[in-house]
Amino acid sequence: MNKLELFKTLRLHRKLAGKRALNYNQNKAGKITVYIAASCMLLYLVFIAIAFSLITNKSTDVTPLEFIFGISPFVLLVDFLVRFMAQQTPSQLVKPYTLLPIPRYACINTFLATSLLNTGNLTWFAMLVPFTLMSILFNYSIWITFGFLFLWWIMILVNSQWYLICRTKITDSQFWWGLPIGVYALEAIPVILHLGKDKGWENFFNLYAHIGTMIERGNPLPFLTVIVLLFIIIYINRKIQYAHIWKELSKVEETHLHKVTGFTFLDKYGEIGQYLKLEIKSILRNKNPRKSFISGTILVLMFSLLISFTDVYNDSFSTNFWCIYCFVIFGAMNLIKVMCHEGNYMDGLMVHKENILSLLKAKYVFYCLFLLFPFLLMLPTVFTGKWSLFMLISYGVFTAGFQYFILFQMAVYNKQTVPLNTKFISKGNIENNYFQFAAEMVAFLIPMVLVSAIQALFGNNTSYFVMFAIGIAFILANNLWLRNIYNRLMRRRYKNLESFRASR
Repeated sequence: MNKLELFKTLRLHRKLAGKRALNYNQNKAGKITVYIAASCMLLYLVFIAIAFSLITNKSTDVTPLEFIFGISPFVLLVDFLVRFMAQQTPSQLVKPYTLLPIPRYACINTFLATSLLNTGNLTWFAMLVPFTLMSILFNYSIWITFGFLFLWWIMILVNSQWYLICRTKITDSQFWWGLPIGVYALEAIPVILHLGKDKGWENFFNLYAHIGTMIERGNPLPFLTVIVLLFIIIYINRKIQYAHIWKELSKVEETHLHKVTGFTFLDKYGEIGQYLKLEIKSILRNKNPRKSFISGTILVLMFSLLISFTDVYNDSFSTNFWCIYCFVIFGAMNLIKVMCHEGNYMDGLMVHKENILSLLKAKYVFYCLFLLFPFLLMLPTVFTGKWSLFMLISYGVFTAGFQYFILFQMAVYNKQTVPLNTKFISKGNIENNYFQFAAEMVAFLIPMVLVSAIQALFGNNTSYFVMFAIGIAFILANNLWLRNIYNRLMRRRYKNLESFRASR
């Protein structure tokens, strides 16, 4: 079997693995939501292209090529951030083939080639192609037009590999966030430099717009630079992916003696208290749950400081969106996977009657209490006069009531075990569950639609009171809807239990 045949075989295996996944049918139902969202995004990019074309066609200061490359750092930054929601690192890619007589990099090469050939890398062409037709095609030669599109395609491929490197290292440690932050900070250095008459953002724009000038003059340097960069970053990514996967495959468990905190004050709450201990210790001792909470904390703190001390998000829509987002982010990162971590020991939870109900109640109490954390982190917005205290309280109560009610429904449908520590070679790739994506969208969109409508009709304070009342109603009824979730889960227990076992 030559390298091409091996590549085709491994890629076929990955496609079959996706179709044989435990949540394949579940994902098919959720894909409708994803397709609708993707269609809206593509349409939005077309509108952006039309707006950019109208600007450049009327401008006498910049050419279309200078304009589009002047804003290229922003486009690539948005592309990088969006990939965190859509593009995955290797999952269970190497482990099945470790004992086979195939080249050691064969699986990694397949993964990297698939990531380069992914149709998602063509998303930005929904903006680039209309812009090309309206502003570039009839102003430049056909070779410059094709060269422009080719250069952007290579730049996007470089961005995809750069994302994979950052995502892999960030999975290791949250401190690796400093890598992309540092790189993008270096890109923004022209903002603080003064070159001739240009300064600030004008200097920034003109520096990157010079790439367009070079293309107009037929200079091959931009093409050669980006192509060489692509080969270099693929080589680096190949080494990093291989090293990290084999690090997990050959991992030796180390035992460290340390003082164990008993949390004895929870003993008086009986079985629910014991499950509260389990929730706390799961976060303190296990890598993946701990990283989720650290990531959520960093995000909330960042947005709180950004809103408190800048004028970036002062409009009404941004105020409502970011307040709701900061409260629900911990639930969106952890509750959306409710029961998935417990899949590692689900057999033990099924031993006694209503164990699962007590666990769900403990989780609900824990995450409600944890809302105090984002509340405290967002208090600077109140002290600076940006947000009101009543808004924080009402949105926090609404999250504890309605939004947690939505997210807890996933306890019935989640049936893939998520590892507590390993990441790269885990079987369950929960991020591919589009049904979870749909639940998150409902949890985010309904509050935004509701509060925007009430504020438009009755004002801010009325909307805060309504949100507070809805949240209180769902909190008071938590025993009813948690019992309903438990009953539905028990009707599916054998199906879910079989899937939890298979995905360990």
